[in-house]
Amino acid sequence: MKGIIGVINTPFTHNNDLDIESLHRYVEHSISCGVVGFLCLGMAAEIHKLNANEKINIVQSVVDKVNGRVPVIANITADSQNKRLHNAKNFTDLGADGLMLSLVCENENDYLNQVEEIDKLTAGFLMIQDWDFKDFGLPLSLILKMFNNIESFKCLKVEVVPAGVKYSQVLEATDGKLHVSGGWASTQMIEALDRGVHAFMPTILHDVYTRVYRLHQKGDRIAAKQLFYELVSILAFSHQHLDISIHFNKRMVHQQGIFSTDRVREPILPFDSYHENISNELIQKAKNLCERLKKEYPL
Repeated sequence: MKGIIGVINTPFTHNNDLDIESLHRYVEHSISCGVVGFLCLGMAAEIHKLNANEKINIVQSVVDKVNGRVPVIANITADSQNKRLHNAKNFTDLGADGLMLSLVCENENDYLNQVEEIDKLTAGFLMIQDWDFKDFGLPLSLILKMFNNIESFKCLKVEVVPAGVKYSQVLEATDGKLHVSGGWASTQMIEALDRGVHAFMPTILHDVYTRVYRLHQKGDRIAAKQLFYELVSILAFSHQHLDISIHFNKRMVHQQGIFSTDRVREPILPFDSYHENISNELIQKAKNLCERLKKEYPL
């Protein structure tokens, strides 16, 4: 999975139900944009507002629609180990190629024991989400213990402050053999590419991100940087808070004709008229950029 992994927002109908047709359109559009995988039930999916049946329906629908074309990762994170183990078995049985897990580390041995339990239920690979918006995240020593002792642990999604140094430390310590990806730190994509990060996980504009990635991989760092900087104003607005990002991203794919609505579920931070005006300007900018790139950098 070297490139762009699509993180899926959950589409809802006007009646606030799951919109499976929109989900299928999102999958097809993203594959046409060159994604190398999908992540289901991430934080951007409004995961805490979904019931157990909805989560199963989302994973099953994505797995069926993808039909083996790229790997599908399902997030099993929950507030208890029993629920995490239950999710691991269910999502593996549904055909997910990989599982993602986020755990708070209060004790390294306890953390390792919980991951080992999940490893036994993992038919594919395990991705650990190293998530901490206030600090440096999981100790490098713990990451290395898992890398050396847990067979399914193949991927680390780094979302810490600062992400850059953590990327380099992990890649160097594992000799580049542990797959390292970036999520929320997509504002540092060029830096991450320079450091050798394998994949990135945005929710929208996969065609633009794919082109940035491919240009950099071809050695044209200048063109990659120039293209990425055209996204920065969008990221500066949408990344002010996860809720604002969800609002904005759903409006973007709705205006692209991918989602049938831009509906979000409560509770969520409000999106007022000022947000609406700015998002409409930025969405038009993004749509113009996508059209231009079809001619300049065909996928």
